[in-house]
Amino acid sequence: MYNQQAENQGSFPPWSRTVSLNEMTAEAGIDFDQFISSIEQGLSNREMAERFNLSEAGVQSLTEHFFQYGIGSVIGGD
Repeated sequence: MYNQQAENQGSFPPWSRTVSLNEMTAEAGIDFDQFISSIEQGLSNREMAERFNLSEAGVQSLTEHFFQYGIGSVIGGD
């Protein structure tokens, strides 16, 4: 029986080309630790946008990245 998942397992490098959240927050001009703290506090995207002087869409992009990829965005097939 053909099992593509087993065939592909381990065939990818243990790193990702996805930009890390740390790099993204730095590019946006906000402090990474403060951004993570804001998520931990349960602030809305609007509240974080006001706090960091960013657009709400920009904050939404960062929070979506966090919830999809985590902090380091390191994925692999090992």
